[in-house]
Amino acid sequence: MDENLAAQFTGRVLADTAAASTVVLAALGDRMGLFKDLAGHGPATSGELASRTGLSERYVREWLAGMFAAGYLTYDDAQDSYALPAEHAPTLAAEPGPAFFGGVHQELIGAIQRYDQVAAAFHRGGGVRAADLHPDVWTGTSRFTAQWHQNMLVQQWLPLVPEVTAKLRAGARVADVGCGTGQALIALARAFPAITATGYDAHPSSVEQARRAAAEAGLAGRVSFQVLDAAAGLPGSFDVITTFDVVHDAVDPLGLLRSIRDGLRPGGRYLCLEINCSDQAAANTGPIAALLYGFSILYCMTTSLAEGGEGLGTLGLPEPALRQLAGKAGFARMRHVEMDNPFNSLYELAR
Repeated sequence: MDENLAAQFTGRVLADTAAASTVVLAALGDRMGLFKDLAGHGPATSGELASRTGLSERYVREWLAGMFAAGYLTYDDAQDSYALPAEHAPTLAAEPGPAFFGGVHQELIGAIQRYDQVAAAFHRGGGVRAADLHPDVWTGTSRFTAQWHQNMLVQQWLPLVPEVTAKLRAGARVADVGCGTGQALIALARAFPAITATGYDAHPSSVEQARRAAAEAGLAGRVSFQVLDAAAGLPGSFDVITTFDVVHDAVDPLGLLRSIRDGLRPGGRYLCLEINCSDQAAANTGPIAALLYGFSILYCMTTSLAEGGEGLGTLGLPEPALRQLAGKAGFARMRHVEMDNPFNSLYELAR
């Protein structure tokens, strides 16, 4: 054994363990509004920040010290005050900006709430049903993906698929499968006032939230949402169908793709956003892959296995696997849309 390498690895594990604690502190700062207060109102002592946020000074003091220790905040010894650097605000306080991590932290902390059940599944198989996940998983996922739907979908992704964009401009009938809280369809309806759209999701509370969001946006007349397991078939036909990081979660991914294919009108297009990953295990390494494998065990894979499903996992649908499933589902063409995104890959499929 190389003693130097062993010592280096011990240091690495210490850093990773400290990072886990830092994520807990950051999630608390997000939940309590501490980062946003510092971003909006400037530096503060622990007493000032506690007063501004209505929180316990002792807890705020400990949190500030921990975030300073982690390098998330700066400290002014003369004033005994802490500040959120401007360069850190986009990641910690600017919601739903393209760099915001508050939703990721909330989703991860929520998923960890079912640690014992996941551990039991290692022995008996199966998993944790989606309906049994902690509510923070759904809220965090919605907040995390909001940055895509509000900052990337219309602005960056659609220009890469001109045929889809043309259909939307012409007043397409659109379905979003696995719509969650409806943010994608709301963004599309705002950008393309001629479309009519329906979102489908098997999670009732997400559908209720989506309906409220559409009503608040004044779009209830053009955008509707239904509770539905889309793998059993879609009620109608559509010019454009979308999924955003949905197929790898599915209990029956082939059945889902068949339903989508059958639901497309002649000449219709299916826009599929999936995880950016490789079919070679050696290529799926580094911080993003490690994070996604954690989410897979705690969320994506376990919820599929809990229903007797395929359990593809978060990184279980690289391009070759999607091509194989799409062929079995009856799609005639699939194009990998070139874009620079560390988390996701975009595909355009046609009947």
